[in-house]
Amino acid sequence: MKLASIPTNNTYAIGDIHGCLKSLKSLLSTLPLNQDSVLIFLGDYIDRGPDSKGVIDFLIQLSTRYQCYFLVGNHEVMMADALKSGKTESWELNGARQTLASYVQDDAFVFELPESHALFLDRTEWFIDTPDFFFVHAGANPFRKLGESVAQERWDDFVWERSHLPVEKPVWEKTVVCGHTPHKHPLIKEKLIVIDTGCVYVNSKKYAGYGHLTAIQLPSKKIFMVRNCE
Repeated sequence: MKLASIPTNNTYAIGDIHGCLKSLKSLLSTLPLNQDSVLIFLGDYIDRGPDSKGVIDFLIQLSTRYQCYFLVGNHEVMMADALKSGKTESWELNGARQTLASYVQDDAFVFELPESHALFLDRTEWFIDTPDFFFVHAGANPFRKLGESVAQERWDDFVWERSHLPVEKPVWEKTVVCGHTPHKHPLIKEKLIVIDTGCVYVNSKKYAGYGHLTAIQLPSKKIFMVRNCE
């Protein structure tokens, strides 16, 4: 999706939520939102955290109050692939059980994605392109122009890529804003902003020091962070 403009210092990108509904609500309460605010969610709404269903319910309602744009993350791609093909191994290794548990409330354990949720996920975007920023879930090939990646429909790059992280001077036409790869603190470079701060890893030994949900105000680059409060 291409946007001709976004509100100056009233646009907020929000990092990977992963089923952490209480943390999402806490983060949004810290943002100085008004009726003209634009919210851009970077994907990975589901898996690993305790309330993936609640997160999507909340985001659907939030979009009736604010101008919201929703990107697709690799976890949404894994779920969609699993539901379509019946092959669930990859999804199961990445938090599917927590997601399923948030949807299924009876002993039969029969999972059916609500129609409103299926529509929400079907409408998520691969990218949001604005004059100064390019929003994707994971990133993009650092040695290919963003326009070329879009023209070639390199969607897998946008939801899985990590090769850009060590590259100091990607050839991109503008700054890429993404999540996907957790960091202890937001990463802000000349052409790259990463705001996945590992909210769902609050009690993880492997990711000690993570456990925050982050938003960034643009173009000011002011950071808003809350500690996981699930």
